Amino acid sequence: MTVSFWLNGKPVSAEGGPTLTLLDWLREEQGLKGTKEGCNEGDCGACSVMVTDTAGSRALNACILFLPQLEGKAVRTVEGISGPAGEIHPVQENMVALHGSQCGFCTPGFIVSMAVGHLNGRRDHDDVVAGNLCRCTGYAPIVRAAEASATAPVPQWMTGDADLVAKGGGASASGPVAPETVKELAAWYLAHPDATLIAGATDVGLWVTKEFRELGDVAFLNRCADLRHVDEVPGGLRIGAGVPMSDLLQLVAPHYPSYAELIRRYGSDQVRNAATIGGNIANGSPIGDNPPALIALDAVLHLRRGDVRRDLPIEDFFLDYGKQDRQPGEFVEAVTMPLGAEALRCYKISKRFDQDISALCGCFNVTVEAGLVAAARIAFGGMAGVPKRAAHVEAALVGQPWTAETIAAAAPMMAQDFTPMSDMRASAAYRLEVAQGLLQRYHRDLAGETVSVLEVRP
Repeated sequence: MTVSFWLNGKPVSAEGGPTLTLLDWLREEQGLKGTKEGCNEGDCGACSVMVTDTAGSRALNACILFLPQLEGKAVRTVEGISGPAGEIHPVQENMVALHGSQCGFCTPGFIVSMAVGHLNGRRDHDDVVAGNLCRCTGYAPIVRAAEASATAPVPQWMTGDADLVAKGGGASASGPVAPETVKELAAWYLAHPDATLIAGATDVGLWVTKEFRELGDVAFLNRCADLRHVDEVPGGLRIGAGVPMSDLLQLVAPHYPSYAELIRRYGSDQVRNAATIGGNIANGSPIGDNPPALIALDAVLHLRRGDVRRDLPIEDFFLDYGKQDRQPGEFVEAVTMPLGAEALRCYKISKRFDQDISALCGCFNVTVEAGLVAAARIAFGGMAGVPKRAAHVEAALVGQPWTAETIAAAAPMMAQDFTPMSDMRASAAYRLEVAQGLLQRYHRDLAGETVSVLEVRP
C-alpha cells in the first residue's frame, strides 16, 4: 500500500499496511522523533500533529491516525512548526520566554496544538491545550505563552500547506479502499459485510494500538464527501455520519448551548477533530455522550444497506450491550436532529472535567404547558447496557404540575428505570443518586437558577 501526502512542506509516499499509524511511521521510518509516544490512545497529546485538507488545518493525534487517512493532505510535525531556515514560531519563542517547559516530553505536542490554534485565530486557549497533558510544568505558563502569542502574525510557512493541498491529486493506485461516494461505499460494504469501516479511528485506533487486533478488510471513509453533508430539512438538520464532532459543536451551539457544552467536553480538540457523529452512534457504547442528547430530542437515524435505506428512532437502534439494530452490510448514513426544543439540557458527570469518559450523562427535554408537564423525554448514558430513556420517571411527570414536589415524587422512579453497574468510574448507588439529583438540577435550571459549579460566585 502506498499513500501520498505532504510532510513539512515536502511530498512523500508512505509504504505500509492500512493500519500503520502516522506516529510509528514518523518515528521509525522518517526519524522524526519530536512527535512523542505517550499513552498511544489519543489521551495525552504528546503525538499531536497538524493536518491540513480542504476544510482547513486541525490538530490530530498521530498515535491513532492511520496513514490512509492522510491521502492528499498535508502534515506538519513539531519539526515543521519552525521555519525552513530555522525561524522560530511565536509560540516556541513565548514558551521559552515564559518558562512553559520543564522535562520537555509533552512540549512538542503543546507546541503543535498551540501553533494550530494560533493559525486558526483561536483565543479559547484552555480548550486548545486541553488534550495535551503536562505533569510537571503546570498549565499556567503554557497558557500565558499562548496568550502572549495570540496577536503575533502567522508565519508564512504555516499558511503554505493549504496551497499544497489545493494542488490536488488523485488517490494512490495502490492505496486502500477509500470510497468517494456513499453509493460506492454501500456497494462495497454489501459485498464485504464483515469489514471494518474507519472514519475518525478514535475508537478503532485503540483496537490496533492497545488490543493488537488484525482488522482484515477495511474501508476508510475520509474521502466520502457526501457523508459530511449537512442539510436543512423541515423541523431540523440532517447531519451526515462523517461530520466531525468539532464541526457538530459549531452546528449545535446556536440551537442547543447545553448540548454544545457537552460536546466541548467530548474528548479533546484533537479527538473532536477526528471523531464523527456516525462513529459515536454506530459503536453502540453505553457511555457515548451523543446518544442521550439525540434520544432526548427524538432524533431519527438513517441507515443504508446497498440501495435500501431505512429510518428509525435513534432510541430503537440500541438493543443490548454491544448489539444494535443493524443488519450485515448496513451502516449509519446520517441522523436528523430536530430543532426547537428550547428546554433541552445536557449534563455530563465525570471524575475529570475535561477529556474524560462520563460516569453518567443525563439529557432532559420536558415540555410544560399552563404549568403542567405535557411531554417528557429523559435519556441517560452510563446507567444501563445501552443509552436509555427513563420511562417510569417520564410517566410520573406527564400530566403533573411542574413543581419541586412533582420532581421529588418522580425522582425515586429512577430505580425502576435503571439497574446501573459499579465500575472504576462510579458505583451503582452513586449513579442512581446522581441521576435523581440531575432531575432536580434540571428543574432548577429551567427556573433560571445557577446550577453549574463553574458559574457559582460568592
